[in-house]
Amino acid sequence: MGFWDTFKRWKLAQKGLSSGKKRRIYDADDQLRALLANARWVNWMLCALFVACYVGLSNYQAYGTYLADNPTKSALAAIGIALTGLLMIYINQNEVMKKNNVLFLLLGGVILHLFFVKGISLWVDAYGFSKQYKLLLVPFALAPMVHSILLGRRAGTFSAVFVSIAGTLLIPTSEVTIYLVISLICGMTAVFLTYRVRKRSQLLRAGIYAGALALLFSALLGEILSHGRIDDSQNMMQVGKECLATFGVGFLTALIVSGLLPLLEGVFSLTTAISWLELGDLNHPLLKKMQLDAPGTFHHSLVVASLAESAAESIGANAALCRACAYFHDVGKLKKPEYFIENQADGMENPHDLLTPTMSALVIIAHVKDGVDMAMKYKLNPRIIDAILEHHGDSMVFYFYRKAQEQKLADSDKVEKGLENAEDLPQIDDENFRYPGPPPRSKETGILSLADAIESASRSLKKPSPIKIRGLVDDIVKSRWSDGQLDDCALTLRDLTKIRESFASTLRSMMHSRISYTKSEEIADRKSLHGKGDRKDTPDSSVGKIATLSQTDKK
Repeated sequence: MGFWDTFKRWKLAQKGLSSGKKRRIYDADDQLRALLANARWVNWMLCALFVACYVGLSNYQAYGTYLADNPTKSALAAIGIALTGLLMIYINQNEVMKKNNVLFLLLGGVILHLFFVKGISLWVDAYGFSKQYKLLLVPFALAPMVHSILLGRRAGTFSAVFVSIAGTLLIPTSEVTIYLVISLICGMTAVFLTYRVRKRSQLLRAGIYAGALALLFSALLGEILSHGRIDDSQNMMQVGKECLATFGVGFLTALIVSGLLPLLEGVFSLTTAISWLELGDLNHPLLKKMQLDAPGTFHHSLVVASLAESAAESIGANAALCRACAYFHDVGKLKKPEYFIENQADGMENPHDLLTPTMSALVIIAHVKDGVDMAMKYKLNPRIIDAILEHHGDSMVFYFYRKAQEQKLADSDKVEKGLENAEDLPQIDDENFRYPGPPPRSKETGILSLADAIESASRSLKKPSPIKIRGLVDDIVKSRWSDGQLDDCALTLRDLTKIRESFASTLRSMMHSRISYTKSEEIADRKSLHGKGDRKDTPDSSVGKIATLSQTDKK
């Protein structure tokens, strides 16, 4: 917030003109950060540096490798391979080229991997080890594993293929074929086994499998075991060491990657599923405070988390991210928990009865800004802060907006009767009843927005049935879509169909103990299952709209 700003507020507080406190403001579009993350000149510089580093590696002490006797041809070959790799990224992963931090991680990881390939080869020559160690000590799974975990399968596949091809210029000619085969197999195995990693033990499993396959194919291709070495008993001890080294490098690679993940996530502003699961720990201080001070909001958040997680899984979105964001999306209600209906006990006086509709709307809307302030204070992940900002979008608090209109209409009647002056009538500004936004800008926050509204509205269902639940879900999704709240979150109509099915299924499971059927509803359910029922013909189709106005906006 700045030292000078803090000092001025302190001076005002000394005079009794300020409370001395100020909300933290989250600037998601910081200009300097945006410049470094998206500047084209930084992008070009990273690409040029990548090509230069690879050419340097391929020409440094290149004896015994392809084109070693012709540095010019070797440099041209390296430039061609590097440019082909960049073209592969541009064609298959164009979004990576637009984010400099991600591009730096991808290209830097590849260069580091190739550095190990070259460095191990030189180290073996320098210390007189057996030539087999030039391949046996290479961490084949390093770059593919890191990129698969942090950037996804496509980035991991690119790394596995590129380091295999690029490494052929860095190792002795006699080892090229064996290197290419083992590198491709181990790299793709690491990518396959690190898809959506949720436990660190999965990383160790990937390392063990990569090491085992490296050992197997080294033996099959004669790099470790050969007829002459097996017959000579004096070489058996050496063979054992080579087997242990080959398997151990794969396991050690997984251990190192597991330890480096938190550092890489922080440096490159990325978050893995492992970290999202850790962020979803219910022992977090904010969540424990919510359990004590706002138990209704806490229960609401748990239900929203279940709804959002199931819906995200149905369309292939990040389910762990949805769950973590759902836990924290309403933390701003901790500032004034009694003003939200889920925290009001039976018989408790509603504080909104003492406020004007405009003031009530401001209190409700303020929970978004308060939530951002608390999230920044506790240093929560930026994606969670985005979810707090976006889960209501720029929608309107219809309940208090309608109440303000009704109050103005009643005051207008008094003016007509001469009981009040027309100048005293309050002006209703629509902006005072809208959340600050922005609307959801990712699939996960779009799902969270829908889950939040549907869970709130579902509490108003008196006798829930599958027909009522499905009508509620359809109406809320349709209203959010028609209001433009889902325009920026990349959810397709196919995704929305799957999300609606998931919401309806999850709600039916949660509310099954309260569902009671009448005979007519049982018949309607059977017809709908056979494609003959039509929701719009049922008398309960408007329940979602009513619930949205009365429950979602009061909470």
